[in-house]
Amino acid sequence: MVERTHRNPITAVLSGVLDQRSKEPKVTPVTPEVRLEGRTCLVTGANSGLGKGVAIRLASRGAHVIMACRSGIPEAGEDVRRASGNENVEMMQVDLSDFDSIEAFCDELRDRKVTLDVAVFNAGVVPVTARTNKHGLELMFAVNFLAKFVVLDRLLRDGVIPNAVYAGNSRADDPPRVIFVSSETHRSSIPIDFDAFGEPVDYGVADGVKYYGLSKLHLTTYVQELSRRLNPDGGADVCVHALCPGAVNSNMAREAPAWLKPVLKPVMALFFQSPEKASIPVDYLAASEEMGEKTGAYMHMMRIKEPAEAATDPDKGALLWSKTEELLRKHEVL
Repeated sequence: MVERTHRNPITAVLSGVLDQRSKEPKVTPVTPEVRLEGRTCLVTGANSGLGKGVAIRLASRGAHVIMACRSGIPEAGEDVRRASGNENVEMMQVDLSDFDSIEAFCDELRDRKVTLDVAVFNAGVVPVTARTNKHGLELMFAVNFLAKFVVLDRLLRDGVIPNAVYAGNSRADDPPRVIFVSSETHRSSIPIDFDAFGEPVDYGVADGVKYYGLSKLHLTTYVQELSRRLNPDGGADVCVHALCPGAVNSNMAREAPAWLKPVLKPVMALFFQSPEKASIPVDYLAASEEMGEKTGAYMHMMRIKEPAEAATDPDKGALLWSKTEELLRKHEVL
């Protein structure tokens, strides 16, 4: 297989356009008759773009949807209620770049005794140049990968996501689903540098997409390791899946340099998918019967495929896990 490169904004856009033309076999979308009444679904980054599209789709199936967002409260929630015809939609505030905000968010879910049937981890950032969060960690690394590790550690240990390994409250006859929005950019990423793990890097406009791909390689490697750890006997106690939704016409490019925006915006509007269309594969992972019977799947739009070999290596997955725990202990998070 020839990997497309995503090393700068222009090649990333061109690759996104080419992805739309792929002729590889697709899975069939879930029909509207499949309902999620009585189910609680969490969607992060749900105030706009893909996350909002996912929230509308799950709410339209009758689910109780929790929109976890840094901003857009309450307007985005009102939009989702109106678009879905479902009043059982709420918003919770969380800043995924801030460990203190994550802790408060997880505390509230635990204290309210929320049980999640589906958790969609969509929120991500693409800064135009390198930035750090208040903890001194590079922002894309912190939000696109590390925050997911921290949130899942809490939700699993607290039993908010039922599981046998950490909370002993398995629901194996009706396993919860954990879905991560990754990216095909993980395939052309530079390797993870475990010797300098978590150390801030400096990059400019030309290298931003390269480090975005690296953050998604971190995430995709973690997803595969999480699936192995939650399902050690090869079953599906927790269904852990990931996907690349393809090129989405969203506000992810809001920090693109001024010189690129006049080119980028019309290209995205013309060739990229709407958030409504891009949410269909997420909906498939969340609602289809077959994806509630297996774990570790990776989708690219509506096609099931294997992640990059670097992300499926169990030794690298175990090393990533231990390095992440070590880094979080250093920051007094674990």
